[in-house]
Amino acid sequence: MNNNIISIQNLKFAYGKEPEYEPVLKDIDLSVKKGEFIAVLGENGSGKSTLAKLLNALIVPSDGDVFINGINTKDSSKIWDIRQAVGMVFQNPDNQLVSTIVEDDVAFGPENLGIEPAEIRRRVDSSLKAVDMYEERLKEPHRLSGGQKQRVAIAGIIAMRPECIVLDEPTAMLDPVGRSEVMSTIMRLNKEEGITILLITHFMEEAAVADRVIVMNRGEIKMNGTPKEVFSDVKEVKEYGLDVPQVTELAYMLRNAGIDIPAGVITVDEMVDILCQL
Repeated sequence: MNNNIISIQNLKFAYGKEPEYEPVLKDIDLSVKKGEFIAVLGENGSGKSTLAKLLNALIVPSDGDVFINGINTKDSSKIWDIRQAVGMVFQNPDNQLVSTIVEDDVAFGPENLGIEPAEIRRRVDSSLKAVDMYEERLKEPHRLSGGQKQRVAIAGIIAMRPECIVLDEPTAMLDPVGRSEVMSTIMRLNKEEGITILLITHFMEEAAVADRVIVMNRGEIKMNGTPKEVFSDVKEVKEYGLDVPQVTELAYMLRNAGIDIPAGVITVDEMVDILCQL
């Protein structure tokens, strides 16, 4: 039985006809298993956001195929099945909040799906509880902090019962407290609810907690492995214009200075254990 929720085969995408338009994505092959948490990294212009839009059928491949639960995103008759399976959360939560009351905002998606009112009520309450925003359900969204707004946007997607959520730099506009709130929510949804997560981020510490890290550069996937595997190769990661987690950078510098620190240190706790042993 196929356990992949996402399967991308020989994908190419350009925002217009070649040769005038260079492909933004080329030669992309990628499978994502149900329940996986994948972080996608890359410089601006590497094709990350375009990849996200392809997963939700906001755009379709110029060449090759994207399958969501076995459904080809080019099949326009199945567009709502695809969008119900894969929910999208964007960088600016204000662009996704449409109502004047938090709970009405979360109800908006299920209402458009034609869900009956009693079920909408259940979904709204459970979704707000899942992101720790139930107590704020009667507030006006504009009175919330950035982190709270983003959590409401995530609740709106959860209420539609997706199997996968694609988050395109959801913490980029938030302060450290807001980032921490949103990341805790994402991790809980993945570990406790079993929702597949694709997180596009430029924060290496966020990528370090994923099951798998994908590094994109100039429209291609250049690295694909566990955080340990990817961040162990500090030199290659930096070649693609990216940093590594601060603690990995420290381990790299100490190793280059002749101190016996193993490769692949990605958390502070690991580093503390190693230094204590030394």
